[in-house]
Amino acid sequence: MSHQADEQWELFAELERLSEGLEAHASGRVQPASSRTELDPVTIRPDPGRERRKGAPEVIFAETKETAQVIAMAQALLAGSGRAIISRMRSETKDALLEVFHDYTIRLREAARAMVISRPDFVRPDTGGHVGIITAGTSDVPVAEEAALVAEEMGCRVTSIYDVGVAGLHRLIGPLRDLLSNGVDAIVVAAGMDGALPSVVAGLVPVPVIGLPTSVGYGLGGKGLAALLSMLQTCAPGLAVVNIDNGVGAGITAALIANRVAQARKHPLR
Repeated sequence: MSHQADEQWELFAELERLSEGLEAHASGRVQPASSRTELDPVTIRPDPGRERRKGAPEVIFAETKETAQVIAMAQALLAGSGRAIISRMRSETKDALLEVFHDYTIRLREAARAMVISRPDFVRPDTGGHVGIITAGTSDVPVAEEAALVAEEMGCRVTSIYDVGVAGLHRLIGPLRDLLSNGVDAIVVAAGMDGALPSVVAGLVPVPVIGLPTSVGYGLGGKGLAALLSMLQTCAPGLAVVNIDNGVGAGITAALIANRVAQARKHPLR
C-alpha cells in the first residue's frame, strides 16, 4: 500500500473516532459544558486539516459573515495550516484584513474580491497540474478569477483565456489550440447570457470541462438561470456543471482532476 493510501486510512480512522464522539453527545452520554444563549458569540470551527484530508483547502465565504468572524477564522486557519483563503469580501472586511495581517504575505484578487493570507514560511504546493480558465465575456472575469485563485492555491498552473464567447467564436480557436498543445488537464468555462460556450468547448476538447454559469444577462433568466439550464441540457459529453457564480467550486473541481492527472504522470502504472 502506498504512503498516500496509508495517510488516507489514518484520516478515515480519525473521522470514525470523531463520529463516535458525536454519537455519544447525541445519546446523552456526554453532557455539554454549557448551553449557548442568543447573546453568546457564534462558535466558529475552521477546518485547517481539510486539504490534507480532502485535497482541497477550506475557503472562507466572507460575504455573509461579520468581519470579526472572518478575522477569527483566518487566524485559526493560519495557525493550523499556514494559510487562509477568503472569498467574496466586502470592502470593509478587506480593509480590516489588510490591517490585521499586515505582517503576513498577502495575495489579493480585486476583481474576484478574494484574498490569500499566508505565513512568511508557507510554501504553496506545486503539483504539476494544469488548469485552463476560459470566459465568454469580460463580465464573467470576476467569477473566473475566483476559480483561478483556488486552482493556483491547490498547486496548479493556470492559463486564462478571456472574452472568447460565441458572439465571436473565431476568437476561441487559436487560444484553445495553444491551451491543448500545452497539456491542459481540465478546463473551467465561465459564461452568462445563453451559457453556450461550455458546450462548444466540451465538444472540441479531450479533457474534462467544468461549466461555470454566471449571473450575467438581461431580463428573464438573466441572473444566471438561463446559462445554468443551458449547460445542464448540453449534448456535448464531458461537461460537468457547478451552480451559478460558484467559482470556488469550479476551481476546486478542476484542480482535483488536474492534480490526480499530474500524479498519474509522475507515477505511471508499470
